[in-house]
Amino acid sequence: MSDINFLAEELAAHQAVFTELQSMLPQIVAVAQCLRDCLKNGGKILLMGNGGSAADSQHIAAEIVGRYKRERRGLPAIALTTDTSIITSVGNDFGFDFIFSRQVEALCNAEDVVIGITTSGNSANVVKAIASAKEIGAITVALVGGTGGKLAELCDFSLIMPSSDTPRIQEAHIFIGHSLCDLLESE
Repeated sequence: MSDINFLAEELAAHQAVFTELQSMLPQIVAVAQCLRDCLKNGGKILLMGNGGSAADSQHIAAEIVGRYKRERRGLPAIALTTDTSIITSVGNDFGFDFIFSRQVEALCNAEDVVIGITTSGNSANVVKAIASAKEIGAITVALVGGTGGKLAELCDFSLIMPSSDTPRIQEAHIFIGHSLCDLLESE
C-alpha cells in the first residue's frame, strides 16, 4: 500500500468517526451546560487521563483557564496530570491506581465537575478517581471510546466515541474538548 493510500484510509476513518459524532451533539451540549452551571455556582473543573489523554486533560484545562477564542476572565480548571511531586509520591506510597483519586479527595467539592479521559474507559486510576468524585457528590463526565468500559457505566455523562481505534478516539476527544470550551465562552 502506498503512503498516499494509507493516509487516504486514515482520513476516511477519521471522517467516519466525525460523521457519527453528529448524533452526540445533544450530549455535548448537555455537558457544556453542566460545566456552565458548575462555574456559575463557584465550582471548578478537574480533568485527568494517562498518556495522550493526560495531554488532552492539560490542553483542555489550559483553554479553560487561559482562553479559547474570546477574551474573558480565567475560569477554574485543573489537570490532575501535572504535579509530578504529587503523582510520584502518591504512586510510591499508595500505588499508581491512586494518583488521581487522592487528588480528587483533596481538591474536589460537590459543586465541581470531574472529567475522566481514557480511550478504553478502563484505566484503573481514572475509574478510582471518578468513584471518589461520585462519593463527594461531584458531577462526573467520561470521554471514552469503544464500548465505554467501566468508566461509562460510572459517570453521569458518558461521551463514547464511535471507534475502537485509539488515534480516532483521541481526535474526537480533542474536538469535544474544544467544543466544550467554545460553548463555555459563548455565554
